[in-house]
Amino acid sequence: MTLAAAVRQKPLVAAILAAGESRRMGSPKALLPYRGKTFIEHLLEIARHPRISARRIVLGAHVEEIRARLPDETASIVVNPDWRQGQLSSIQAAIRTIPAEETAGLILCPVDHPLISQELIVRLIDAFDAGKKSVVLPLYHGRRGHPVIFAASLYSELLAASPAIGAREVVWAHASELQEVPTEVKGVVLNINDPETLQHAMENRED
Repeated sequence: MTLAAAVRQKPLVAAILAAGESRRMGSPKALLPYRGKTFIEHLLEIARHPRISARRIVLGAHVEEIRARLPDETASIVVNPDWRQGQLSSIQAAIRTIPAEETAGLILCPVDHPLISQELIVRLIDAFDAGKKSVVLPLYHGRRGHPVIFAASLYSELLAASPAIGAREVVWAHASELQEVPTEVKGVVLNINDPETLQHAMENRED
């Protein structure tokens, strides 16, 4: 087995990013209902996979309110004190809890992109394991979306990325090492940030 193949055999970590204020929504997005669960419960459920050894829930605003509603399970809560600085700070908070040498990569699941399926997670992980790309993400009709898998080799670059640009800086820097996974799941590009978008998404969801 080559060194690269050995690295790919290490487990993945899933990080659910739910630290934002949800100001436009008017209430924490993590606790919004979807198929009898909350957004965050749905993401925790679909982030169960034999290749995922650990899950992180990154919180910032509304920590206590969300924590009180979380299911009793093994996912670890990471509190991001810098959540006002944006999503990159939550990615960095998650990475700081992960020993890079013990994992193959990190799959990022933003809570404002909840309308995704476990089948999609499986396809992304299969693409990551089968290829040699450092970044794997879904592609919906030419648009890149979430979740995104970053190889552990990119953790240091994510930690050093510009807050003004975010994780896209690392994606752009590794354009030749990026694999796009075509999908018909519109939820990968549907950013649910306000009640109007939520209502439209629920009325047109792909069951």
